[in-house]
Amino acid sequence: MPTVSVKRDALFAALGRSYTDEEFDELCFEFGLELDEVTSEKAIISKERGDEKAEGASDTILYKIDVPANRYDLLCLEGLVRGLQVFKERINIPRYRKIMPAKGEGQRLIITEEIAKVRPHAVAAVLRNITFTKERYDSFIDLQEKLHQNICRKRALVAIGTHDLDTITGPFTYTAKAPSEIKFKPLNQSQEYTASQLMDLYRTDSHLRHYLHLIENMPLYPIIYDSNGVVLSMPPIINGDHTKIGLNTRNVFIECTGTDITKAKTVLDILVTMFSEYCEKPFSVEAAEVIYPNGKTHIYPELAYRKEKVKPEYINKKIGISETPSNLAKLLTRMCLKSHVIGNGSHIEVEIPPTRADVIHACDIMEDAAIAYGYNNIQMTIPKMYTIANQLPLNKLTELLRLELAAAGFTEVLTFALCSQEDIADKLGMDISATKAVKIANPKTAEFQVARTSLLPGLLKTIAANRKMPLPLKLFEISDIVVKDNTTDVGARNHRHLCALYYNKNPGFEIIHGLLDRVMQLLDIPNEENGYVIKAAEGSAFFPGRCAEVIAKGQSIGKLGVLHPDVITKFELTMPCSALEITIEPFV
Repeated sequence: MPTVSVKRDALFAALGRSYTDEEFDELCFEFGLELDEVTSEKAIISKERGDEKAEGASDTILYKIDVPANRYDLLCLEGLVRGLQVFKERINIPRYRKIMPAKGEGQRLIITEEIAKVRPHAVAAVLRNITFTKERYDSFIDLQEKLHQNICRKRALVAIGTHDLDTITGPFTYTAKAPSEIKFKPLNQSQEYTASQLMDLYRTDSHLRHYLHLIENMPLYPIIYDSNGVVLSMPPIINGDHTKIGLNTRNVFIECTGTDITKAKTVLDILVTMFSEYCEKPFSVEAAEVIYPNGKTHIYPELAYRKEKVKPEYINKKIGISETPSNLAKLLTRMCLKSHVIGNGSHIEVEIPPTRADVIHACDIMEDAAIAYGYNNIQMTIPKMYTIANQLPLNKLTELLRLELAAAGFTEVLTFALCSQEDIADKLGMDISATKAVKIANPKTAEFQVARTSLLPGLLKTIAANRKMPLPLKLFEISDIVVKDNTTDVGARNHRHLCALYYNKNPGFEIIHGLLDRVMQLLDIPNEENGYVIKAAEGSAFFPGRCAEVIAKGQSIGKLGVLHPDVITKFELTMPCSALEITIEPFV
């Protein structure tokens, strides 16, 4: 969930009253939010970097509020205050208006054919005669960053550009050029750079380096010019310094470019609805015309209102309440969903504003009604259906075996389900292609590259981390391993394995063999032809001539034996070791 940091005093001033921390926490809960932390800039720096670095930082109290990931309208102070004020019925729901400029006077954004294979979509709008203060400006910039990290998926889907309209002249052109042909002075820099030089410059930038991969390998880079050739931005990387907005900016040109037109329209709607409050005509936005390569035009922002009909019975049944249609309509109106009863109470007509892109189904409307009603006010009732809960048979068998293996003197461990390719392949004398391992697409560390295909490496690493413990070390684990399986819908399958390890000055094969006998005794599998048998076998992880295959119920369920010295050495161990690993699923 995104976290929004707001200054407490500014928040209370906007709400028109003060709250204690407990009262505001309760208000957040009523509205479906969570007050995560009460802190300050100084406390945050002190916690992260030490007291010395925190000297001189602000002591202003900050509220950190957890917001649902799909409530883009609550990611800034303006939206948060507006939502709470409507919820407490102190203000009416604002009506957002799109103003069409006189013919020939509106701003136009022309999309060329060259951009089609790079970032083909663009939308635009103008905030006319807006008044910024330091707090409003900071909130405006912060909302853009929040949107970039959230709905924009770190600028992969949408990138936002905001520009001082009085410093540029339309119409604007959104095109793509070779990196060597693009040259401009980027935001907060003192000289001009080509696009290639910018990539090298920002490769070490802690903020912008995360976005370079989005276009750096493309032959053409996206770029936006005005009619005089002034660069507005090179999305999704950086804006031009020429169009930088500040506290004195009165007219803001907003462009959103990206690969997803639906997300781009949503982002533009959120940005203009939140800050049109500060325009000379509150909640009004000047439209801009976008011209596509095929000659078609479209007016943005859409600021589309739509109406949905829901049955009061549906809401009451799903929540577990019995409110009248008129009361349900009032509850929804408090959640910024203007509603009224139609058809003699058979339906409720709900108007979805452009700020609520999260409402896509009747269940979303029902959820808002539940929030406004108050989860704590819903009476708890015993479900009318009669069911008997039961433990999954595989898990029940696992729990029983865990108790018995612990009683046999073995210590249970719980290791990571992810490991390195080296752990399950090279260190066990296998090729990675033979393991059928499920690989992680973008592993954060070398230790978590694949899902484990065996429990053995985890136990060996546990022993390596506890070599100073007195011998012998007797460990076991019963957990899932994962292997590729093209017959399943997800392409992989889990198997429940039992693995045990004996580590001492002598191999102790008889200890592991005895444990296997005990497990089979518990499973009521006799040691005979029709029960289970062990047969000589070879395994890359085991010492030649010291490995056996376990066969039960007519199928191979695993192996036991003395580990190969090379395996022991690769896991940084010095003593001999015996191991057993079998699957327990055939015994369920």
